[in-house]
Amino acid sequence: MPGVALRTLAQYIDIVCLREAYRRTRKDGAVGVDQQTAEQYAEDLERNLQSLLDRAKSGTYSAPPVRRVHIPKGDGSQRRPIGVPTFEDKILQRAVTMVLEAVYEQDFLDCSYGFRPGRSAHQALEVLREGLMTMGGGWVLEVDIRSFFDTLDHGQLRTILRKRVQDGVLLRLIGKWLHAGVMEEGGVTYPDSGTPQGGVISPLLANVFLHEVLDTWFENEVKPRLKGRAFLVRYADDVTVVFSLEEDARRVWAVLPKRVARYGLTLHPEKTRLIAFRRPSGIDRDATARSTSFDMLGFTHFWSRSLRGSWVIKRKTARDRFGRALRAIARWCRQHRHAPVSWQHAVLSRKLRGHYSYYGITGNSAAITRFRHAVRQRWWKWLRRRGGRSYLSWPYFQRLEARYALPAAIAVHSIYRRAANP
Repeated sequence: MPGVALRTLAQYIDIVCLREAYRRTRKDGAVGVDQQTAEQYAEDLERNLQSLLDRAKSGTYSAPPVRRVHIPKGDGSQRRPIGVPTFEDKILQRAVTMVLEAVYEQDFLDCSYGFRPGRSAHQALEVLREGLMTMGGGWVLEVDIRSFFDTLDHGQLRTILRKRVQDGVLLRLIGKWLHAGVMEEGGVTYPDSGTPQGGVISPLLANVFLHEVLDTWFENEVKPRLKGRAFLVRYADDVTVVFSLEEDARRVWAVLPKRVARYGLTLHPEKTRLIAFRRPSGIDRDATARSTSFDMLGFTHFWSRSLRGSWVIKRKTARDRFGRALRAIARWCRQHRHAPVSWQHAVLSRKLRGHYSYYGITGNSAAITRFRHAVRQRWWKWLRRRGGRSYLSWPYFQRLEARYALPAAIAVHSIYRRAANP
């Protein structure tokens, strides 16, 4: 029933739905303010789920405060707040998300890739590259919404939700999560805007909000008024818009701040920028005419020659992401330098494979190889400083590594598969 405001959705949240939500909920995540683990909750699972269902349907469920922690952001000079709900709260949020996904997945447009079933960041990268290659380059508008998850307006979100969802039980639960307190350093605060990053339902609410603010506006109002071709790629609040004509790009760039301001959002004045990302000319040697690189989803996009001599778009690990990942590895090696070498090797191998699983794409082998070499250097550095051993020579470390070799840098994704035309 597209375009219809649905009034009876809570009926689909039953004990079977909660069991499936429990199955999908991560069991090894950080604990919330009640310090209850997944193992403790599973000791009397059926009774706990039935109690949760009764409280959710009767309206007596009280959303507990989320525990706020901070993680490094960007170059490490700033920190991003992350909310950690309780395990029971995660189950209920997952159940509501499952129901709302069934409603909104038929409404969301193809330009949205963040936190949607069957979609990933690598698919967004494929579509972005395919569209740029088809255009022969263009004008890239990098859109950065300042503190989106902290400034999301609750009133605007409710208005957008009511266009499709008018079930009182679900709206009441979402309202409780939006107004749930935030526990930090022993105190509890109650923010009047934003949704804490880390909540299970937060990515869906962000997609619903930005679908109205950006996706449908760009598709239905902006594109019909443009003279050239254009397409938008969005992954959560990470937005990139590509234009074939500079005139169109500057018109949208001028009106975009007014559009987001209507919904209580602001654009970052320095990070929101327009870039000339045109295919370089083989005869133009003027440095001012060369294309500029841009970043999206942790990758730097740039023009380069292929093996056949043609201009193609390549990508490599963004400098800030490379440095941040390496600093985290170095910090871990320093903290655990006295641990057994076999355990260190197992953890570092798992961290490297995680890095490869995202950054190991076709064309990025040099960056991930350089990252592996840097990890080896830092592992050796902190092994040398272990207690009782003031010096560990490089040849000795190489013999040690022959037994505990780190995983080789390999590309596990191909971004050159044919993607759907934007």
